[in-house]
Amino acid sequence: MKGKAESFIQMQIFSAEVVLLVLTLSLPVEAKKCPRACSCDSTTLTTACVGKNLTDVPPTVEEITVKLDLRNNNLQVLSRGAFMHTPYLTHLNLQRCNIIEIKEGAFRTLGRVVSLNLAHNKIEILYQESFDGLSSLKELLREVTRLHMNHNPMVYLGEDSVSMAKLTHLYLSHMSLQDLSDKAFSQAPLLSHLDLSHNHLRYVEPLSGPRELTSLNLTGNPIYCNCYMSPLRQWARVSGVKLLGACSGPPHLSDEPLQAVSPLDLRCRRGKSPVEEEESTERVPPTVTATAKPKQKVKCPANCECDIETQHATCEGRGHTRVPRGFPAQTQLLDLHDNHFHYLPANSFPGSSQLVSLHLQSCKIHEIEGGALQGMKNLLYLYLSDNDLMSLDPKAFAGAPKLTYLHLERNKLAQFPGSALSLLPSLVVLHLEQNAISKLETSGLLSSLGSKLTELYLGNNNLTYIAKGALDSDSLCTLHLDSNQLTEVPTHALLETPNLQELNLSGNSVHWVGPNAFQPLSKSLKRLYMDHMGMEKISKDALLGLASELRTLTVRGNQLEEFPDLSPLTGLETVDLQDNPLRCDCSLLPLRRWMENVSLELTATCGHPPELRGQKVRGIHVFKSCPENISPPEKKSAADPKVKKSKAQTTAKVAKLPRKQPQRKPGPPKVTKKKKILK
Repeated sequence: MKGKAESFIQMQIFSAEVVLLVLTLSLPVEAKKCPRACSCDSTTLTTACVGKNLTDVPPTVEEITVKLDLRNNNLQVLSRGAFMHTPYLTHLNLQRCNIIEIKEGAFRTLGRVVSLNLAHNKIEILYQESFDGLSSLKELLREVTRLHMNHNPMVYLGEDSVSMAKLTHLYLSHMSLQDLSDKAFSQAPLLSHLDLSHNHLRYVEPLSGPRELTSLNLTGNPIYCNCYMSPLRQWARVSGVKLLGACSGPPHLSDEPLQAVSPLDLRCRRGKSPVEEEESTERVPPTVTATAKPKQKVKCPANCECDIETQHATCEGRGHTRVPRGFPAQTQLLDLHDNHFHYLPANSFPGSSQLVSLHLQSCKIHEIEGGALQGMKNLLYLYLSDNDLMSLDPKAFAGAPKLTYLHLERNKLAQFPGSALSLLPSLVVLHLEQNAISKLETSGLLSSLGSKLTELYLGNNNLTYIAKGALDSDSLCTLHLDSNQLTEVPTHALLETPNLQELNLSGNSVHWVGPNAFQPLSKSLKRLYMDHMGMEKISKDALLGLASELRTLTVRGNQLEEFPDLSPLTGLETVDLQDNPLRCDCSLLPLRRWMENVSLELTATCGHPPELRGQKVRGIHVFKSCPENISPPEKKSAADPKVKKSKAQTTAKVAKLPRKQPQRKPGPPKVTKKKKILK
């Protein structure tokens, strides 16, 4: 009987499900918007815009699209935030789009992408900065399992070039690779299939990092099978990696499969370099007339290394006290970090007009004379981090008009180097973290830097004051002010930043966030970070106006007992309320109701009353006793300047509640230094 009853119940449930399905399918389906030049399938959530000569990613692609096919268009440049409006993509095809450049942040929000195809484009160099740096690459594309970069003219892959935690298949065939670091894939531990076929690789070192690698395809490379390939062959044997491809030389091993060549055959003559070894073994016999010209010796300064094929030169950590001279004229990347230059005089880099990237980190530089970079007309990346710069000559960067990415973090700069930066009209990203800047006093500080600056990093300085107008900029999208000494949200300084999308205020001493604190950013702000600020109170109107724009809100590690209703913020995707002592009573009911109606992963725990401490807000039942339509008035705080209290009341509570700092003239309010919190 029990079995029959269970079967009957299951049949009833099944019937109900069928009826529900029929009813659901019979309901009218609202037509989704589809770009004019595209075709859309609402069933598979696919949008295809193939061969439409598009120059931009269509902005009207439906937000819920999971597969976007943009093959055979003319995009050329992937701009920052090009896919911000399609955060649910899992497959993105950008083959044959004439892509030349990938701007930093182009793939922001694509955390769900598992397949990205960039094959058959014109990307010559894929810099770390193309994805907001390698650390950002982990964040932006951490779910990618397959990446196609075939048929792009890249010549070199440096250390940590590929940093994707879940990548399993990487296709880099038919490129122009002439060299790659043994640590190029060190941050791709799950990589199992690596295709490097049809490049210009003559030697490959054992690869560190990928633990799951089973196949390494070197077909079509001019692999020279001598002792310098022995480590790779031994590594492949021990690791169980199948090597595909064949030897191109020496003659007695020509066309021998790499997988079959014996380690005993991989020999060199004693004392011979790789180039000398090739020259000696490939030398034409006396009976044959030689027609090939001998290889030209590479011009390179003493105690440095230059590679004419990859156009790279390095003097890293060689103890130089002056910048060496005499690098090959075609050098594009020059690595001089970890030397002892102290001072860079004018014209320090003659003959470096082709240089694209210059590394001067940790060189104990305390002064850069005006004109030191003279002649560097193609310089895009300049790394001056971890030096001793206390100030910058107004003409320090003269001669480098295309400089786009500037790293000045971890120096001793006491002031924002506005005059020096005004000579850089192409500057896009500026890193000034961990300096000693205490004030941004000049109105129009950023507007004088040109119209391209999109990211400014000022974290871990000593900022106590930002003047009105100092941050005015139509182009600024990312602003990090974390771990400074600000005591209030710098609303007055954000009045003219209409396109700011990311603001980081974490690690400041902002105890009170008042009404309309972010109103100037109501049409643009998408990510707001306010962690570990000692925040005790946030007004119910603090986030007023952000509505559907705000995507990320974090207030972790504060002292908040109450939190405003978040239901007006309809665009939220990430919320972090952890480590706040929330008071779980009826005043928190609007937040609890909001939590019940969203599908976000959200952790919030009670701090009060004592019997509920540590319990999750979502799990407790205390709210059942609250009136259904309760709309509790916002508790008045001594931090709110509108609250009128008697002198006795104010005195009694001044030790517990923060006060909003009045504007002081001519200087900023004095604050007690707090321990800085690293990002």
